Amino acid sequence: MLLLLLLVLLLAGTRLLWAQWKLRTLNLPPLAPGFLHLLQPNLPIHLLRLSRKMGPIYRLHYGLRNVVVLNSKQSIEEAMLRKWVDFAGRPQMQSSKLVCQSYPDLSLGDYSVLWKAHKKLTRSALLLGARNSMELWVQQLTQEFCQRLRAQAGAPVDIHREFLLLTCGIICGLTFGNKSDTLVRSICSCVQDLMNAWNHWSIQILDMVPFLRFLPNPGIQRLKQMVEVRDLIVGQQLRQHKDSLVAGQWRDLLDYMLQGVEQPGKEQGSEQLQEGHVHMSVVDLFIGGTETTATTLSWAVAFLLHHPEIQRRLQEELDLELGPDSFTSRLLYKDRKQLPLLNATIAEVLRLRPVVPLALPHRTIRPSRIAGYDIPRDTVIIPNIQGANLDETLWERPHEFWPDRFLPLGKSPHELSFGCGARVCLGESLARLELFVVLTHLLQAFTLLPLEGALPSLQPQPYSGINLLVQPFQVRLQPRGLGAPCRGQCQ
Repeated sequence: MLLLLLLVLLLAGTRLLWAQWKLRTLNLPPLAPGFLHLLQPNLPIHLLRLSRKMGPIYRLHYGLRNVVVLNSKQSIEEAMLRKWVDFAGRPQMQSSKLVCQSYPDLSLGDYSVLWKAHKKLTRSALLLGARNSMELWVQQLTQEFCQRLRAQAGAPVDIHREFLLLTCGIICGLTFGNKSDTLVRSICSCVQDLMNAWNHWSIQILDMVPFLRFLPNPGIQRLKQMVEVRDLIVGQQLRQHKDSLVAGQWRDLLDYMLQGVEQPGKEQGSEQLQEGHVHMSVVDLFIGGTETTATTLSWAVAFLLHHPEIQRRLQEELDLELGPDSFTSRLLYKDRKQLPLLNATIAEVLRLRPVVPLALPHRTIRPSRIAGYDIPRDTVIIPNIQGANLDETLWERPHEFWPDRFLPLGKSPHELSFGCGARVCLGESLARLELFVVLTHLLQAFTLLPLEGALPSLQPQPYSGINLLVQPFQVRLQPRGLGAPCRGQCQ
């Protein structure tokens, strides 16, 4: 075993030196010294600090390879918007292969003609398949959510857990046409267990040192078990929908995507979408549409607990627009500009705490250039979204929670929390709709109060995976009685 390990290290070192030799004539971004950068507890902020010494574009050692980090809005948009074709690939990481298994994934899949068809199908399902039901469904479930919370008024509430169940219920309803409590809770639990297993250091280290996958690793077995549970739940829903499918009609997103998949044998010899693509589209909707939105809502509550004056102004804006005694009044999302402070607050939360602060890694599919630097083919690119959102050359008082920076609407640059270009988050429109509707309902119905004067931490959990998670906290919800003004606790 020791000899095998030494041989692998020798081969890897030789390969690394040969790769560096081939690049000797290129004008590469500067290389930051050190090998342990990616072990930093607050990695996005650490990468941003490095940019003050190295510039907005630099390289880092990532195990046995170098990666290029983009830390400015300008460099990210140059790569992902203006030269998107060059940077549209995905590196095939060991952790991604474990999560995808035998199914072709959309979020983690590499760029290809088939991937483009997969993206088009999923995007069409979100834009067309749920066009008439999406907002109605979000409004209905959010109203039920607030009614449940009223039963807990005054008691400590694990608000993040409640947001998880709400967002999972929304995705369940839109995707499966089913919001049963049993299904919602089982999927919610599955998503959390899967993300915990995926983000564990024993899995993440495989991306840095791939040959470690050949050594005993309980984390791999745990992740495979969670993937099996995931696929069992999705597979059951697929079978039920196929058995009751009516041609030309769709009840939910799954019906729409199943009918959008070409039947095998129509084009012999050519690649075409299969049922497995639909399977992974459903997985992406749950992975990307539950924890991320729930976490952003939790960050919004945490910031408002720290800034009761902003909460008071938001409630005054809602009362002025919808009426202080009309807690059943609803504002359509298309009319959201009538609540400018709420929109500005959402933008500020997304700017300060993008849930996926380093996005997902990209890969160059052909040689390119950024800001004068050569970027070879097959280079792994890390867009530091949080770093770009905190760029001192772009944002005034960048680390401060200050929603008024976005007033009037359109005054400040657009934050990059959902990415941009070909790999932009397909669920962005749904996520923004949910943030608007849920915060509107929540602030109409309740005044948010800290638990026994203990404010939640605004420091994220140590970054060790994909999401920028809020530290656990509880909140008290004080119902806003009909016509009652905001009491002294929110002063």
